[in-house]
Amino acid sequence: MKIAVLPGDGIGTEIVAEAVKVLNALGESFEMETAPVGGAGYEAKGHPLPEETLNLAKEADAILFGAVGDWKYDNLARELRPEQAILGLRKHLSLFANLRPAICYPELTAASSLKPEIIAGLNILIVRELNGDIYFGSPKGIRTATDGLFPGTREGFDTMRYSEPEVERIAHVAFQAAQKRDKRLCSVDKANVLETSQLWRDVMIRIAKDYPDVELTHMYVDNAAMQLVKAPKAFDVVVTGNLFGDILSDEAAMLTGSIGMLPSASLDKNNKGLYEPSHGSAPDIAGKGIANPLATILSAAMMLRFSLGKAEQADRIEAAVQKVLAQGYRTGDIKTEGCQLVGTREMGEAVLKAL
Repeated sequence: MKIAVLPGDGIGTEIVAEAVKVLNALGESFEMETAPVGGAGYEAKGHPLPEETLNLAKEADAILFGAVGDWKYDNLARELRPEQAILGLRKHLSLFANLRPAICYPELTAASSLKPEIIAGLNILIVRELNGDIYFGSPKGIRTATDGLFPGTREGFDTMRYSEPEVERIAHVAFQAAQKRDKRLCSVDKANVLETSQLWRDVMIRIAKDYPDVELTHMYVDNAAMQLVKAPKAFDVVVTGNLFGDILSDEAAMLTGSIGMLPSASLDKNNKGLYEPSHGSAPDIAGKGIANPLATILSAAMMLRFSLGKAEQADRIEAAVQKVLAQGYRTGDIKTEGCQLVGTREMGEAVLKAL
């Protein structure tokens, strides 16, 4: 089994290194090949997604991804900025289904900004569509306005769009995920003002007939953002579009105590996937050895389960992470009173020991 290892920028190299150590400790015969991506790809090859890196990602059975981005690249043309690497991988590999579990471990209840009684026992799954919506819709650009309130001035424009097949395939992923959990699915849209969302809702209602054992509900995105803070445990599986999912999944991340705890999987129709922590490259703390590697280690567990057919090994990693938390080890983002503060490498070593 071949794994493409793409550490990227900022803390990406540090956190991916710990996940690779954990994978190596399992005793499996993984072939791992590393390649530059993001800012590192631009520095090496003049493009955030070099051709060699893309070819490796296509050949691999799964991709372990760190993070991309750095302020020093902000003045580059948009197509050369590090973030284009992850968008390019999603597009070229048809990674349309993003799974983001948000679990509040009992040991981290105090790390959440919400009251313990609201957050304790949280276990929800956000299913985000990745290949459509306003991020990929065309036309887009900057032009001189010919109408509106201020004709003759510069305006930026993007196009939000979804086709029925795009919504259908993410709907099936979400319904099937709900079948394996509490059989409740909440579809989040803005159908009261957006035609794109009305199409989304119509398709969800139609596909729901194929899954009579799953309860489908609908919620406008603004209300969903409020309810995630007010009563997060009322949700089980949430399915939504690219833009709304981007925002809501980061909000859900903070419910758990830190975005440094959230793994994610981005899958194609055959369950080949890219696995990455939900957080960014954090260039302000890069190289300091203080980043939390647990989201990346948990992403590696998801990789084992969904793409590599190693559910038992995934269970081992997740159990090791929970044991480490129970032992009181904490990086700075999840530190609470009475716990032992450790750095990136020390946290990785603790997981290895727990394995």
